[in-house]
Amino acid sequence: MRLSREDRFSELEPLLGLVEKPGRYLDHEWGACEDQAGPFHACLIYPDVYEVGQANLGLAILYNALNKAEGMSCERAYVPWPDMGDLMRERKVPLLALESAAPVASFDVVGFTLAHELVSTNVVEALDLAGIPVRSSDRAEDDPIVIAGGPSVWNCEPMAPMLDAVLLGDGEEAVVEMCSCVRDGRARGLSRLEILRGLAKIQGVYVPCLYELVHDQTATRWGYTVPKAGEDVPVVVAKRSFARLAESDPLPQQIVPYMSIVQDRLAVEVLRGCARGCRFCQAGMTYRPVRERPKEQIIAAAEEGLAVTGHDEVSLTSLSTTDHSQCAQILNTLNGELRAKGVRVSIPSQRLDSFGVEMAGAVAGSKRGGLTFAPEAGSQRLRDVINKNVTEEDIERAATNAFRAGWRRMKLYFMMGLPTETDEDIKAIVRTAERVLQIGREIAGKRGRSKVSVSISVAVFVPKAHTAFQWAGQLGMDEVRRRQELLVTTNHDRSIRIAYHDAEVSMVEAALSKMGRQGFEVILEAWRRGARFDAWTDEFSLDTWLEAGRAAGLDLPEVAAESFDLAARLPWEHTSPAVNKGYLQREWRRALEGVTTPDCTRTSCTGCGVCQNLGVHNIIAGDRHVG
Repeated sequence: MRLSREDRFSELEPLLGLVEKPGRYLDHEWGACEDQAGPFHACLIYPDVYEVGQANLGLAILYNALNKAEGMSCERAYVPWPDMGDLMRERKVPLLALESAAPVASFDVVGFTLAHELVSTNVVEALDLAGIPVRSSDRAEDDPIVIAGGPSVWNCEPMAPMLDAVLLGDGEEAVVEMCSCVRDGRARGLSRLEILRGLAKIQGVYVPCLYELVHDQTATRWGYTVPKAGEDVPVVVAKRSFARLAESDPLPQQIVPYMSIVQDRLAVEVLRGCARGCRFCQAGMTYRPVRERPKEQIIAAAEEGLAVTGHDEVSLTSLSTTDHSQCAQILNTLNGELRAKGVRVSIPSQRLDSFGVEMAGAVAGSKRGGLTFAPEAGSQRLRDVINKNVTEEDIERAATNAFRAGWRRMKLYFMMGLPTETDEDIKAIVRTAERVLQIGREIAGKRGRSKVSVSISVAVFVPKAHTAFQWAGQLGMDEVRRRQELLVTTNHDRSIRIAYHDAEVSMVEAALSKMGRQGFEVILEAWRRGARFDAWTDEFSLDTWLEAGRAAGLDLPEVAAESFDLAARLPWEHTSPAVNKGYLQREWRRALEGVTTPDCTRTSCTGCGVCQNLGVHNIIAGDRHVG
């Protein structure tokens, strides 16, 4: 019998007055699912603090899908901040689910959202706090089945020893099928291994323990993964793609938290996928094809969600919201209906062209704060290498339109360390900013000249699996720092402000992105040495990771900088977003030649293979030619 929530929470309650932000651990938020009777119980964990995880739309989608399924209940958990985590260990309080305060270890299924590589130590932290054996191979028959999904599963090998099953791709249908498989298997008295074999038969599900490593001359030093002898599992596990986006719940995010969270607004997913084909972008490959929601559904969901939650802002989310074929109609309708109520409409991404500026103006109303664009590279040559498909004229036209429309501050995003980058490309970042600033000053005139500013944010490029740049090595940390210094010294205008990402954090991210299953020992050792919340600047320790790497016999900077032969079998090729390897190889060669590839939703098929391999095609709601 499951104890009452009050009885279980009594263990945690005395700790709330001893920690920072006790609101992280309070339940019964408005909109949370109150019926947790089961009889099958799943707990979804976002491996970060509450205020980061509660804003995650993917987790909200899965939470709603499971709670709507017959005979299932789903709760949430987040990783306690170190102050609470240390107290819980000291007082022997296990990790508890939010809704019922039930121990996470008591659930049938525990699922993690892997948002990025740096959550890896937090997954270890959550399992350890819950009292669930960290290694899948150490779990008993009655331990929870531990699953994972999310944007960072495309090289999950360094975390694979912790995971019983990994869902590749869209989860709203698949997660219910996975939980049904576990429920039915346990009802039939199947062993843990037999249940895992059942999970492996679900499309898009990879079960690491049913595969083994092979090392030979065709592979990198990490080897490659194949099915174990006698196991009836796919050689390559292709992702799950949800074709009928318009039939899914357009309003999964209805929980109103007690405390401020990141992105504290109503989120409505307007489309899924992106076909622009930026060669550095993993999401642009792994979320294909493009599937748009119709404008009527988006507008209705926004209006209903605002009424239910009381938010004063709605964000139309996607990888590239202004690419929606009905974007203008959606924004014009929502603004006409919501502006008088004091509700703001926002879009997280704008195209770097006149349409992007027009749409930014549609959501800004009379407010003209800052406007953000992402040229990604300073020179036209390098933008062609990365397939950004943005010209100098596009940048100048967007800046001109923006400043004429009343904006006075512009933020530009770039990357450093892209393949073929030279010092001239670094200097071109500053020249681009100078040209944008010049345009702004000319339009603002003498009186407004002092109010015009441009800020630059420069991230370090991290090669990612299943992209055209997956064979590239990352720029070494010393060279990153030299180029960052070059960037700063090239700038001579105080109205251009420069910020850049930490080379050390990016190096660890790149190493985790490249390693095979052997990388688990690095993650585990880093956690043993105190690593957790590595995505938080104040919590990250490079020395901890370097020491963990050495303990595992690896030099992490060397791992991050490693490049792979174009013909080599890569550590992640047994999992696939359904993009053909030949297409990625062709894109790599075109990159080196500086040849661009168009967006298939605007021209014709470019041969990535996703539509043909999955039988799921681009779905465009409005009028646009589709390949």
